[in-house]
Amino acid sequence: MFRVLISGLFLLSLGLSACERQGRVDEAEAAVPIALARAEPVVVDRLPQLSAKIDALPVTGGFSGAVLVARGDEVLFRKVYGTASHERDEAMALDTKFRIASVSKQFTAAAILRLQDQGVLSVDDPVCRWIQPCPEAWAPVRIHHLLSHTSGIPDLMQRPGWGEMRRTHQTPEQLTAASAEYRLSFAPGTRIRYSNAGYNLAGAILEAATGRDYHEWLRAEFFEPLGMDGTGFDDGSVQTAMGYAWLAGGRTPQPESNASIVYASGGLYSTADDLLAWTRALHGGRLLSGESYRLMITPHNPPDDAGPPGRPPRGWGYGLYMADLGARMEPGFLAGQIYHTGSWAGFRALVTYHPAQDVTVVALSNYYHQRDALFMATQWAVAEVIGAPLPERIAPS
Repeated sequence: MFRVLISGLFLLSLGLSACERQGRVDEAEAAVPIALARAEPVVVDRLPQLSAKIDALPVTGGFSGAVLVARGDEVLFRKVYGTASHERDEAMALDTKFRIASVSKQFTAAAILRLQDQGVLSVDDPVCRWIQPCPEAWAPVRIHHLLSHTSGIPDLMQRPGWGEMRRTHQTPEQLTAASAEYRLSFAPGTRIRYSNAGYNLAGAILEAATGRDYHEWLRAEFFEPLGMDGTGFDDGSVQTAMGYAWLAGGRTPQPESNASIVYASGGLYSTADDLLAWTRALHGGRLLSGESYRLMITPHNPPDDAGPPGRPPRGWGYGLYMADLGARMEPGFLAGQIYHTGSWAGFRALVTYHPAQDVTVVALSNYYHQRDALFMATQWAVAEVIGAPLPERIAPS
């Protein structure tokens, strides 16, 4: 009942435009990723209400990060705020690189779906076809379950010893072996619970199916063709902004990312403009077949399961969520969105797409405690572009 309801309401709020736009893609073949022409980024400030709202954010130390808003391929707003690194005395720049954390999951999901389009694998494949040795408990788990968070494989952060594991470098093989030590939390497909471990396994499956390193595959198949020169795996070889947290002693740098732990579930860095290029390609039919794209943005919630208790209901696609985020504001407005958030090592990220009016908003911050500021900024942006009254606050949950 819940799955039918949320699918119907979501498609209604989208105006079906996402599926219609994807309809021009051949159903049997994936589109070829091709970069659109991109000029050097410049400041764009054509959303005066959004600009004034961000300037007035009552956040300790002021907002720090980047916000980019586009309607179609037209950039309406592109500005950066704050400092990329106080330790290096480095100002924020339009091409500053941010850790995007779980926003990375849509890249993993799209990679698996592209392999499906190419006939290499299927989301209906048993995980044990690709992961060896494979625990007996995983026999009923399909790739679909990994991508939709319905596998029952416990998340990394739910396990004993997470604090020590968080600080220790892990290979994909070690991550897989660690996941295999724990029994399933529920029968696959019966519940929906967030699992970074499931996405790390999806990365391991890509490597098994292609014989290639996961991050090298992303670079060659997605980033280079799309001209995403500011995107890659956060292994410490490329300088990103410094991440910060507001702790008892004030602003505290978070220099250690150890992205090996979030391998295929949250290990990427990117720039605002690269994420716009990605979003335009993904939702514009330049990455996947129509059928694979629909799988990615279809709510896969088991019946009557909205997700973890205490969280607003949303549709769980592959690496993406679907919800009417505007309804969570006061005053609220109708704006069905396809989105994902991210948080890791002092960073916050939120990338959202409103298909009905083809609006993309990218909001990135190098301050962990600016979650609400990012959410407000994205909804101010969507509201101003579509002509709705700008919300004043997040509605109580």
